[in-house]
Amino acid sequence: MTGNGNALRLLAYAFAAVDHGSLRRAAKALRVRESSVSRNVLKLEQLLDMQLFERDFRGVRLTEAGGAWIDVARAHYDGLLDAFIQCARDNKDAKTLRIGLCWVTGGEFLRRLIDRFGSRYPDVILSIEDIPASQCMAAIRRRRLDIAFTHDLGPVTSCCSDVFWQERLFVLLSSRHSLVGKPAVAWSDLAQMSLLVPAGPEGPRPDLRLLERIVADGGPAIQTSWADQATVILKVQLGQGVTFAEESYARTVTIDSAMWKPLEGHNSVSSIRAVWLDSNPKLSVLRLIGLAKNMAKRTSDQNGERCMRSQERCTAG
Repeated sequence: MTGNGNALRLLAYAFAAVDHGSLRRAAKALRVRESSVSRNVLKLEQLLDMQLFERDFRGVRLTEAGGAWIDVARAHYDGLLDAFIQCARDNKDAKTLRIGLCWVTGGEFLRRLIDRFGSRYPDVILSIEDIPASQCMAAIRRRRLDIAFTHDLGPVTSCCSDVFWQERLFVLLSSRHSLVGKPAVAWSDLAQMSLLVPAGPEGPRPDLRLLERIVADGGPAIQTSWADQATVILKVQLGQGVTFAEESYARTVTIDSAMWKPLEGHNSVSSIRAVWLDSNPKLSVLRLIGLAKNMAKRTSDQNGERCMRSQERCTAG
């Protein structure tokens, strides 16, 4: 039995002869000698122990048995070519790491993670896009995305999930608000206010489960509106309510006639988790997860050391 590669070559010659009705024209299309086409067609007939073609001075035509066999063989051949093409596409896609951000503004941790990954693996193309919460899990399961960073989506099934970092939350107050003089505020301080939440297509998105906990713990009433972040900020400037964001956003966005204040107490921290498919064969996914875990551990150790030093100073004092 001839090898798989040879078998595919023999089929290619036979199909060319069928399509062109002539060994000479088939050879011209394949850019080989006519004798090469004739020799390989004969080898295929010997392999099958079947006469595929009748030959005369006008060219070649399929025998009845040859026509029936070619129809079946061509269907399998075309499917095999499609498989090879898809495999080639998959290999090309393997060099691209598709990252989804679902209601996540970014943060210093995520910026450092992606920057460090890009430095270590420069051959990997990083594709970063926003993904709605309603589509997040389906995009991971269908491998439209390789990994997504999101807030708490509740129980995660058929996917891997891990919390890599947390961000402190900041609340935006009008500069005329009675609490602007406090170094930090708690949700209970804002119980009589409206917490403005944008529901438009643009701007950072809050953690919906966090909003539920804020209301349950006696915090401000949630007021959602079909507006982007700019409109919500304008309402805060006018004293019509407050809004909040993660520290990475608050630290980089200065608002006229308004002030960011850190939150303290319950529900003052937002947890950011990664979601990915364990069966995803891309090595780049495992590398990103490993790098994120190492960075998260170092960050945790550094925070622990700072707390210990702070406690030692308090004890010494």
